[in-house]
Amino acid sequence: MKKVFATLIAGLFATAAFAQTPAAPAAAPAASVPAKVEAAHTKAVVKADAKEAQAAVKADAKEAKAVVAAKTDVASAKTEAAATKAKAHHTAKKTKAKADAKLASASAEAAPAK
Repeated sequence: MKKVFATLIAGLFATAAFAQTPAAPAAAPAASVPAKVEAAHTKAVVKADAKEAQAAVKADAKEAKAVVAAKTDVASAKTEAAATKAKAHHTAKKTKAKADAKLASASAEAAPAK
């Protein structure tokens, strides 16, 4: 049943994306080559968006399945994710502090002594 819902949702995203593509205005034959390129680009972007939406739905379904199958694995994964987020936050904080220190030293050197 989950696969049916996932397929329906992915189809909804795909049809919504195709429905929103802008209509190409009538152009001269010389300008039709860029229009074809633009159409191919738009099609590729829409296809990529649809694939992304489908992948997101699959990931959500996989996560839900993992929750049902093994709550302890999910709990450990959440703990690991929290630790990773904390480490990333700490690293970012240190990097920002170093950048602030560099800015302060650069501005101190640039300011002429009176």
